[in-house]
This record gives sequence, C-alpha cells and structure tokens, in this order.
Amino acid sequence: MKSWKKIVLNKTQNMGAAIKALNNESSGIVLVASKNNELIGTVTDGDIRRALISDFNMNTPLEEFMCKNPVFGDVENSRSSIIKIMTNKNILQMPILDKNKKIIGLETLQDLIKKRKYDNPVFLMAGGVGSRLKPLTNNIPKPLLHVGDKPILETILDQLISYGFHNFFISTHYKADMIRDYFGDGKKWGVTIKYLHEEKPLGTAGALGLLPKNLPNIPIIMMNGDILTKVDFIAMLNYHVKNSGIATIGTRQYDFQVPFGVIKSNKNNTISSITEKPIHKFFINAGIYVLNPNVINLINGSDYVDMPQFLDSQIKLNNKVNSFPIHEYWIDIGRVSEFDKANQEVSSLFNN
Repeated sequence: MKSWKKIVLNKTQNMGAAIKALNNESSGIVLVASKNNELIGTVTDGDIRRALISDFNMNTPLEEFMCKNPVFGDVENSRSSIIKIMTNKNILQMPILDKNKKIIGLETLQDLIKKRKYDNPVFLMAGGVGSRLKPLTNNIPKPLLHVGDKPILETILDQLISYGFHNFFISTHYKADMIRDYFGDGKKWGVTIKYLHEEKPLGTAGALGLLPKNLPNIPIIMMNGDILTKVDFIAMLNYHVKNSGIATIGTRQYDFQVPFGVIKSNKNNTISSITEKPIHKFFINAGIYVLNPNVINLINGSDYVDMPQFLDSQIKLNNKVNSFPIHEYWIDIGRVSEFDKANQEVSSLFNN
C-alpha cells in the first residue's frame, strides 16, 4: 500500500499546495481530510486541469473544485476486489478507509498490477539548429547538450520509457550523425528508435509527413526535443482519447504583468477604472502534442509546416483540437538563460 500521509491536505488549502503534493509525492491524488482525518474529498491531476481550464487560480481553496464524493475502499477489501472496483470505475488511485471513514491507506492501480506497455508511436523533434543557444551549439546539436549528467534528449527518452512507451521516431537535420551515433537503434534503452532525416528544415509539423504510412491506428505523441517536463504522459494520452479531438495540445499557463497602471475610459474620455499593474493570464503552446494518426496524412513531408499554423487551419475547418493544461515542471530550453536555469533545477528532478 502506497505511502499517503504526505498527500493529506485540508479543504482550506489551495491549488498550489495540491500541485506541490502531487509533484513531490508522485501519487496522482491528494486526499482532503477533516481535522479527525475523515475523508471529505480528493483532488487528482484531472481535477486540477479542469479547474485551470475553468480559470481557477493557484490560490483557489480545494473545497471549491475537489471531488466531494470520491470512490474509496474498505480495509477488508481483497486485492482482487480493489482492482475490480478501480477498473470498473476507471480510476488509478483509491483511498482506503476504516469503518469510521478515516483514512488508513492508499492503493494505486500501478502498484496492484503489472506496468502496462504502450504501443503508441512517439515522435521526438530533434532537427533544430539551436541558433539562440550559440555558441553552445556550434559543435553539438541542441538535443545532445547536457543538462545535469545526461543530454536533454536522453532525459526526455527516459521519461517516456518510464511510462511504458517503446516505439520511438526521431527527426534529425542539424548534425544528424551525432544524434544517430549517440542513440543508435535504441537497444541500449530496451526500445526501438528509427530516424527521419529532414534534408531541409520542415518546421515543427512538416516532418510528420516523413513518418511511415503503416503506423498502428492509435494516437501519436509528438514532442519538441528541447523540452524538459514532468508531465504525466499517460494522463495526457487518456485525456486525448476521452475528449475525441483530432489533436491535443499541451498548454502552459503564462502570466504577464503590465508594469503600469491601466486606464479604462468611456467614450467621453471619462475614466471608468484604474487598475494598478494588472496581471493577464494566457495559455501558451508547451510543444507537446497527441495526434490522431490520420492527421499525418494531411502533411506531405516536403513542405515547411509549423504546428501552430497547421492546427489553427484544422480548427478553422471545425476539427476539434483540445487543450491539456500542464501544471507539472516544464521548461523550454531555447536560450542560454533557460539552459543555465535548467541545469540549476533539473538534476534534482530527473537525475536521481
């Protein structure tokens, strides 16, 4: 039974505290308890993402968005009965209560059954020149720059492998031989790696057209090769399937503070309000996607295509594209300042 005491919060604690508990303990769930340790609610990764989409913020108390009728197990439930309940209810974690409804444990489906293997192809984009990282990339491609004790792309690969993915494609262009020589066919990691070479830069979506046409008829995960994140890839994959779109974009909340007081005026130039240094919130593209396999057939593999423009064109055709908010650690290593920041932060998160 999984350790649970560090993931118990009270209902007045906020979303930020729940995210911290989820990320630190890797439990996938936060238990909300009364002063007497009675279960009154739960908060999962999905609850937080739905709250973010609904414009809740990090200071929102848990009681405003927690699940108030969570599924729970009894201390006398057998292992097989717990697995059956979790499977039937389609849940990954389940608190265990005593006869007084007090929390005494936590079971996770991952711990109860053998880890699943996912056949979904994973496409890693590693062809960029890394111009903004020069001179670091003068003699080495950006995906092979070391953050902590290993290259960026190896950390990405390790993360995806840890979730059960094994079928990888890597697009190359700049110093492609160095990437091929380092990763080979993937046997060192117990996976399969195939390479798609861009003779000319094809943009962030163009290389999709180089993928084989005989891929399995299941969603494809696509990710830029310069991003480090602790996102739950299985949660994102399941979210994509559940929401029935042609694509799902991993999104990240970005706050921009106007450095001045903002004035709103009426038509007669009378000021109606003054807001001092307001903060505007946006969702930005995090460079991680889940795509239906038929999407790749729309890209010919010879023309330059950027993903934002491509997906925007699909939205204008009334094809559904979903947003998956990423609250976990995420950094886009595009500039030297971000590379330095990643080296300060990432060792403790990934290389342990």
